[in-house]
Amino acid sequence: MTLIKSVSGIRGTIGGKPGNNLTPIDIIKFTSAFCEIIKKRTGKSNIKIVTGRDARISGKSVENLVTGALAANGVKVINIGLAATPTTEIAVTEEKADGGIIITASHNPKQWNALKLLNEKGEFISAEDGDALLNIAETDFDNFHFSETDKYQTIENKDYLQKHIDLILQNKYVDTDAIKKADFKIAVDAVNSVGGIAVPALLEQLGVAEIVKLNCEPTGNFAHTPEPVPENLSQISDLMKEKSLDAGFAVDPDVDRLVIINENGTMFNEEYTIVAIADFILSQTPGNTVSNLSSSRALRDITEKHGGKYYASAVGEVNVVAKMKEVNAVFGGEGNGGVIFPELHYGRDSLIGIALFLTHLAKSGLKCSELRAKYPDYFISKNKIDLTSETDVDKILKNIKDKFSSRKDVEITDIDGVKLDFTDGWVHLRKSNTEPIIRIYAEGKSKNEAEELAAAIINEVNSLKNK
Repeated sequence: MTLIKSVSGIRGTIGGKPGNNLTPIDIIKFTSAFCEIIKKRTGKSNIKIVTGRDARISGKSVENLVTGALAANGVKVINIGLAATPTTEIAVTEEKADGGIIITASHNPKQWNALKLLNEKGEFISAEDGDALLNIAETDFDNFHFSETDKYQTIENKDYLQKHIDLILQNKYVDTDAIKKADFKIAVDAVNSVGGIAVPALLEQLGVAEIVKLNCEPTGNFAHTPEPVPENLSQISDLMKEKSLDAGFAVDPDVDRLVIINENGTMFNEEYTIVAIADFILSQTPGNTVSNLSSSRALRDITEKHGGKYYASAVGEVNVVAKMKEVNAVFGGEGNGGVIFPELHYGRDSLIGIALFLTHLAKSGLKCSELRAKYPDYFISKNKIDLTSETDVDKILKNIKDKFSSRKDVEITDIDGVKLDFTDGWVHLRKSNTEPIIRIYAEGKSKNEAEELAAAIINEVNSLKNK
């Protein structure tokens, strides 16, 4: 059983002992600490917090604990109930709230849950605020003073899905007429969470002719491993082969990752979700783009084709967003299917991704697989090396950097581990924050090239870790 405390939130397995798992005591403790840092940041004693959750089995129970703890801290609560992560982010700004808590463990299995913490912009809290929260929770919780009865605030329940959809439909890039004329037949795999409510509602209002639902009952009993990667998407892939459909969409439990399936059941490739949408946006509004260091080089190629400049950030949504703001990017995201469209909001959002992609597909006049074939082919090999707890990972990464620093054919980036950019591919080495491993991702123009590049660097690391 596990409890992971980091600057991006608190996640863990439900049940067990406090401090080792995500128990009611831990939920109340970290929720209360979040109240403290928001009050300190805003200088206000009366604050407003938005809460939303995915459909996992423990969700309602955790929601009750979170909203109850907020009320006990004198906080006005706007609870939007079953809601996608991007919907909750939008609700924070629409409500002019001081922060938000999303109750979701994203793509983790059903025994997990988490508290994802937002600032007043509906964006994930900073590293500084995260550190402050962890310090308060670990050192000051015994000194907490909860509100007296007369200072308890209300818990107001609202539904924000339609507002989210309205904002998407109003966006200048979304063309519902083109989508309606295309007469699309679309499949959806929502892995038995809130995507089963949100995605079909969006598709219907976009004018999709036929919606085939797969695992859309929001029971929290995930029909398959919830991370939307090819090995977990055989159901929707088979469905696409059986029926005459135009495209399929798979999302994770909190709907911030979007994966596209071609009309023939093959994968569009999660790395290419942001590539295709960037191509569409940049064709109308040239500008800069951002993705993280472990995302495909294809986004760089597409950006440069349209006259923009591509930038890479450290891994993590908060880092991508910070870089997007720094370089005034018109589009960005992460290669796991995380679409970030700042004209709507600075957060990964599968719903706006679906609307933009369908507009692009409709206007292209191509089949889904034909649209994918327009983009440069790259292949990513994802690997890890297990280390002992005594291994000096930082020393290994430094040695790798030093080894390649004299080579003129390699560009080195060290803002997040070490990335080696070669002419025909790259390798990114990062240490895990939660376990003694080094993650090694490599990309090449073929599967063999990517795997050979990864293998060469893995051999280098193995030789260094034994020294």
